[in-house]
Amino acid sequence: MRLAWLYFTTRTNLFDGRPRRMLHVAPERCFVPLLRARLGSGYLTADIQPGRADVVMDLTAIQYDDATFDTIYCSHVLEHIPDDRKAMAELRRVLKPDGWAVLLVPVDDGPTFEDSTITDEVNRLAHFGQEDHVRRYGPDYVDRLREARFDVTVTTPMDLCGGLRELTRIGLATRWAGDIYTCTASRSYSRVDH
Repeated sequence: MRLAWLYFTTRTNLFDGRPRRMLHVAPERCFVPLLRARLGSGYLTADIQPGRADVVMDLTAIQYDDATFDTIYCSHVLEHIPDDRKAMAELRRVLKPDGWAVLLVPVDDGPTFEDSTITDEVNRLAHFGQEDHVRRYGPDYVDRLREARFDVTVTTPMDLCGGLRELTRIGLATRWAGDIYTCTASRSYSRVDH
């Protein structure tokens, strides 16, 4: 979460004072008061579980119109969703053409692994790293985002801090710090209405 906050404050226009609509999926409690104070009524939290956010939302069937949000932040959610490609397409649909989304997932070294027949918690833990995960993403996560018509920029912790000493000082010198995946509407995609 420290890395995401550093990214928001140093590499984005999130706090430039202009009104914007932000969707925060499965909101981290530490971020909610900070983001709500800075973004006001344009800030919306959403979760699949009732009572955890402003609205209940299934990411595979988002209840908002096309191009509703300027910014989307969704951290460590997609690895829980069986049809992650549909969720990515929905996130792309509700993102404004000039907007951006930060879609974070844990990423391992090998290719993405998923197997829908693995349903019990013990085997999910063994294969996916957590009892409620349905896949283990690899570096090809970026390809999935591109399939959803996103242009993707990957920012590493080193990109934000400029050195191991600074990374260590702020507690981000671990493999678990992860990378930031920033998605924008693909400029090469032209919409075809059906």
